[in-house]
Amino acid sequence: MNRRKFLKNSLLTVGSIMSVATLSIIPKRVFASWPKSSFDEKDLEKSIKSVYGHSDLTESSKVILKAPEIAENGAIVPINVKTKLKRVESIMVFVENNPQPLSSGYYLSSLAEPTIGTRIKMGKSSKVIAAVKSGNKVYSSSKEIKITIGGCGG
Repeated sequence: MNRRKFLKNSLLTVGSIMSVATLSIIPKRVFASWPKSSFDEKDLEKSIKSVYGHSDLTESSKVILKAPEIAENGAIVPINVKTKLKRVESIMVFVENNPQPLSSGYYLSSLAEPTIGTRIKMGKSSKVIAAVKSGNKVYSSSKEIKITIGGCGG
């Protein structure tokens, strides 16, 4: 069972127990938002701008991107991003040569540890950029990853 179904079923159960008049949570508002336009963008700079409102990324040693130099299979490339920055609002992963550069995005609460681990899909060798928003600035780290077997349709 995925998380969205679980939340939906939990809220429906709570709603059936409580009277409709006292239920103040609308299930649609509980689900995670999906910035579809950012994921549909085809150009790297436009994709970054659609997420942050600008495309100014500041390279920082406080953003640590851990990824393999060579990935044997572009369909499953392990990525880890962590940062020493304070008040991190989001972590986004961009793949420069993918048909859709925004690979994944994570909005974090102030209580969350600013660390993510995921697997991304890469169509061909490319630069991977981890962008971390902290305050009004966006810090980044990048790494070139060579793909030996195709991932995105290859």
